[in-house]
Order: sequence, then C-alpha cells, then structure tokens
Amino acid sequence: MLFENIRMDLKSHEGHLFDQGFWAMIVYRFGRWQMEINPPLLRFPFTFFYKVLFKLVQILTGIEIPCKTKVGTGLRIHHHGGIIVSCHAVLGDHVTLRSGVVIGHNHPGETVGPRLGNGVDIGSGAKILGPIRIGDHVKIGANAVVITDLPSDCTAVGVPARVISHE
Repeated sequence: MLFENIRMDLKSHEGHLFDQGFWAMIVYRFGRWQMEINPPLLRFPFTFFYKVLFKLVQILTGIEIPCKTKVGTGLRIHHHGGIIVSCHAVLGDHVTLRSGVVIGHNHPGETVGPRLGNGVDIGSGAKILGPIRIGDHVKIGANAVVITDLPSDCTAVGVPARVISHE
C-alpha cells in the first residue's frame, strides 16, 4: 500500500520527482507506514527517522502534514510554502493545496479538524478552520476563510467564505 500511494502521489504531481510537494508526500506516507509497525520497540528507529525527515521537509519546503493526518490518494501540493495541515484533519482523494493553506482548528484543544471531500481545490492563502465538512468537488478561492460547512459541487470565496455558485 505504501508504494501504491506514493505512485499515485507521483502521478498527481505529473511525474515530477523534484516537486517539493511530492517530497512532503513521501515523508507523510513513510510516517503512516511506520505507525503500523509492531512491536513499538521495532518501530522506534523508523519513528526517529520519520521525525528527522519530517523536520527536514518542514524546513526545506514549508509544508507540514503530520503522519496522524488522514489523507486520501493523489494529494496535489501545487505550490509549496506555508502549508499547515492539522493532525486531526481528514482529506479526501485528489485534493489540491496551494501555498499558504492552513487546515486546522478554530480553538486550542479541539480534537476534531476539518473533513474535506474528494476533488477539493483550495486556493492560495485559504484557511479552513474548525470541525467542519467540505463536500466533494468544492473550489475554495484564494485567501478565503472557511468556518462553516460547504455543500458538494460549489465555489466559495471571501472572509468569511460564502458560496457564490453551484455547479
């Protein structure tokens, strides 16, 4: 499953091995894989290696996707830099992120993050905050701040984001 997911991520990055978003996805997939190793004593060296790689990718690319985040196949990080995804978020298949996107909590201590459907396209600088649901095939405009649920097949823009069209 690890290599199949990496293959799908490479395909979503159009085969560009040197895309920094692809590097972040390799480290993320490795982190998810190492979490399944039992017993914990055997997992320890892999966890240590993951944490070093995670910090390296975070410094070099500005992308932070913890291994506890649930990410579907084919995540596309279109432009790197300033991308932060909460470990409580859930991202569907074929989601696109651009620079400056934050997917996280509204308040400290929240243990439920945003849930994004399949095919969600998020513009640069957008913020998706709180325990909300974003439907399938939603387009979120640049610098939008989404704090309420969005239905499938719509476009949302503004601060706070509002639906401007249904497709």
